[in-house]
Amino acid sequence: MTLSEYRTYDALGLANLVKKGDATALELAKLALEAIDNINPELNAVLEVFEDPLENLVNTGITNAPFAGVPFLVKDLILHMQGRKCEMGSRLCQDMIAPHDTHLAAKFKDAGLITLGRTATPEMGFCTTTESLLNGPTLNPWNTDIMPGGSSGGSAAMVAAGAVPMAHGNDGGGSLRIPAACCGLVGLKPSRGRTPIGPDAGDGLNGLGIEHVLTRSLRDCAAMLDATEGPMPGDPYAIIRPARPYLSELDRKCEPLKIGFTSTAWSGVHIDAEIADKTRKIALLCAQMGHNVEEATPLFDYGIFREATVTFWCANIALWVTQISEMTGRPINEETLEATTLACYRYGLEMQATDMVAAFAAMNMVSRDISTFFQKYDVLITPTTALLPQKIGAYNANDPSFDAYDWADHIFSFAPFTAAFNMTGQPAISLPLSMSATGLPIGTQFVSGAGREDILFRLSSQLEQALPWADRHPKTSLWNDTYIGKSV
Repeated sequence: MTLSEYRTYDALGLANLVKKGDATALELAKLALEAIDNINPELNAVLEVFEDPLENLVNTGITNAPFAGVPFLVKDLILHMQGRKCEMGSRLCQDMIAPHDTHLAAKFKDAGLITLGRTATPEMGFCTTTESLLNGPTLNPWNTDIMPGGSSGGSAAMVAAGAVPMAHGNDGGGSLRIPAACCGLVGLKPSRGRTPIGPDAGDGLNGLGIEHVLTRSLRDCAAMLDATEGPMPGDPYAIIRPARPYLSELDRKCEPLKIGFTSTAWSGVHIDAEIADKTRKIALLCAQMGHNVEEATPLFDYGIFREATVTFWCANIALWVTQISEMTGRPINEETLEATTLACYRYGLEMQATDMVAAFAAMNMVSRDISTFFQKYDVLITPTTALLPQKIGAYNANDPSFDAYDWADHIFSFAPFTAAFNMTGQPAISLPLSMSATGLPIGTQFVSGAGREDILFRLSSQLEQALPWADRHPKTSLWNDTYIGKSV
């Protein structure tokens, strides 16, 4: 196989080649490493390629797993692998080595994936783009002057560029959906409790953080959720398991749905006119497909939502920073942390126990208010981001002028529609259904009620057939023969 052939397959397609004997895991791993070597100097998305001999990398013993032999990358945040670095985009964490696999890392391995490296993230994941002092900025393969989104931007850039068909990410406020929108990918944030995050934590960010992958195809997204969903021993949540495999939902007819749509942000921030127009057109398409669509939005107290979001993030950052400093012996100062992380850390230290109790009370109020909307509507449609991807440096995490609240307002002004559903725990997906006049992808977000990923997959499949995106590719990618090199 050559890179020109490799680029035409999604993850399930590659796994099928391995199962039929038309390609080997070793062959695919070598092609993926060659693609990373060709493209990563342009994008700065992969921090480390694992240096194990390829023969050991592919010796998994799994031949009938859903993704047997498929090359994969993991985001350098939360998920970790035994004996591998886990640096969280921070100088404070530099060269930290994980003592064991997380549960999701083990599930990825059981699914047959061959993990070949770590991808970039902003420091502690609290940014809407992927730029850190430790690793420098990751660039968008559609235009290397702009950001790929964050915080799973390293994974998104390499999937969009074709180096791997999918890669790990996580989402505490939009960190799967935002880079999916910026890079023209599928980005699903599953329901709270759908995928495991243990054993080191019961949940991520007190329930805000969810783990999954970024993909080019919808079927890879669904099949990976089939492979990883379900509780592990000790997990605090045990939600209703799916009635059928999520992959099978893509072939089921989508029943007429009651759909609300809005392009007005609850925070009141400006929404780019082109993005708002694309959102309205997607809603109109849904109506033409037979769904009952009307302009409507959930109503909740944005002030208490904002307060709780900042509390959860800053309290967790304060804990992480304190623990990591104790483990590494490094001081907590401007030499080890970026300015906004330091501001969030200091604010987190000032909190009282009652502040966290109040944040959980706000989570309860916001979740109950938003849930009333989904008693009437099956799906909500919104833009994924308020703006097209911005220039590198637009969200500078080392700017000392920001306090914790200003920083949260700044980064969520780019993606004002995503974080509410981290608080409610509902599933939400960003689909690359539109393109801007300047040739950049535009993501549209679809949200369903708690535990109803099945609805999202059926509707998404209907939209993928109506507005296919598989033939759209960025300039800095394997679809540009400049980056294919010797394996044309």
